[in-house]
Amino acid sequence: MSKIKLKLFFIALLVSHFLIGFKCHAQKVTQSQKEFLITDYGSKADGKTVNTTAIQKAIDAAFKNKGGVVVFPKGIFLSGSIILKSNVTLYFEEESVLLGSTNPKDYFNMAFEGRPVSLKNDDNSQMALILGHKANNISLKGKGKIDGQGLKLALNIDSLHHAGIAVDPKYSIRRNRPNETMRPKLLRFSQCDNVLIEGLKAGEASCWGLSFELCSNLTLDNLTIVNRSYWNNDGIDITDCRNVKVTNCDINAADDGICLKSYYPGYYNDSVYIANCTIKSSASAIKFGTASFGGFKNVTIKDIKVLDTFRSAIALESVDGAFIENIDVSNIQAVNTGNAIFIRLGQRSGDKPGSIKNVSIKNIKVQVPFGRPDSNYDLRGPEVDFFHNPFPSSIVGLEGYAVENVTLENIEINYPGRASKGMAYIPLNRLNQVPEAVKDYPEFSMFGELPAYGFYVRHVNGLSMKNIKLTLEDADFRPAFVFDDVQNLKMEAVDLPKEKQKQLVFNNVVTAVLEDQLLEQKLEIKSK
Repeated sequence: MSKIKLKLFFIALLVSHFLIGFKCHAQKVTQSQKEFLITDYGSKADGKTVNTTAIQKAIDAAFKNKGGVVVFPKGIFLSGSIILKSNVTLYFEEESVLLGSTNPKDYFNMAFEGRPVSLKNDDNSQMALILGHKANNISLKGKGKIDGQGLKLALNIDSLHHAGIAVDPKYSIRRNRPNETMRPKLLRFSQCDNVLIEGLKAGEASCWGLSFELCSNLTLDNLTIVNRSYWNNDGIDITDCRNVKVTNCDINAADDGICLKSYYPGYYNDSVYIANCTIKSSASAIKFGTASFGGFKNVTIKDIKVLDTFRSAIALESVDGAFIENIDVSNIQAVNTGNAIFIRLGQRSGDKPGSIKNVSIKNIKVQVPFGRPDSNYDLRGPEVDFFHNPFPSSIVGLEGYAVENVTLENIEINYPGRASKGMAYIPLNRLNQVPEAVKDYPEFSMFGELPAYGFYVRHVNGLSMKNIKLTLEDADFRPAFVFDDVQNLKMEAVDLPKEKQKQLVFNNVVTAVLEDQLLEQKLEIKSK
């Protein structure tokens, strides 16, 4: 054997030895995670037996073992509230189903001790099918399903209230439904670190779907979430969490698809990454708020598809004193969606308004229909109680508290037109007719009729608009843009329908840089 061949032989032998050693090490790592089969602890896969105690025994055994994998084999396992503990993985094999009990007595409101005081407890209950509190290194994996049976559960809760057996003191008479605190969520994790949920199908809760508060290092990947059984059916709720990744998820929700909330002053959402998701919603696709007491910073949202969504594709709202800053949104495709962009700084509560600044929204394409885009939902977002024409996108602060430094670039929005003065009309010389709505619930329809079809901008300091294209399916008597109390506006490469005249309306606009063709479109007015 030549020296070269001998050298190659020894190299191959060394590589082979390394790979065998690596394989053995990987097997040892896998084997070190002891499995705890729930059927070994008495669980029955008949879809009728309540397995809460048996499943909890398996989780407790894995926890006592200092970690392990609790396995749900093929079959339907009915359960009430179970508590996930540190270093435990719930693994759902293919065709396994964790089915939520429809008996309200099978759920409990967990006492999450050591939590900071929330300023909004009315819909912040700690009741869920799967609970976790200060549990670290936890995960839910596999190809199975978690089904909350939310409609049956919610109707049973409703019946118990009307029978006087379990009366809800906050029952909504106007909306004929139990308060959110009476209805279990699907998942509720609080103050947990290093959480992974991947590969599962989940949903059909009686309230929120996957809910996380004050958690860190949270990863949600490759999930299919269908949560449209009852009211308040958000897909994913993230409250005051740090280092969050939500990727490759398909979400269909009767309420907001992905909602970032902030309940705790002094705490805030930080370093959140949302990407490669598809969202359908009878509310908004991705929303910050409405609970907004702490803040939201360093959030990236990219590569999102939005379909058949009633309200906004992107909604950024601070109305309880929270700050919103360093937000980067890009590559959003929205079809059959009621509103493209909604940014609102208000003061529903708190001693003074919060702030919204440094927001970048780029590469957005949205198609807005004339009618309801969510008509196929059994439970649809409530209609507004006034006549109105189609709503524009809005960026609105408060007098003396401007939204700051917003960049809109490569934005294309197709509007339906068909606005009629007979339906609703605000003369341009009476822009003060648009209410400030300082304390109102934030929503793209909150100001009533608006005097623009494309963008309504009020109380903003620092707005850059580049490569903006607005198209109309039919005629609209309103101008494309209304700017009211705006400073430091820059517009370039704005493409508007050619047949319309004077499409930019300025009222109290200071320092505006416009291209020549836009100057021809400008109408300077003074509101009465």
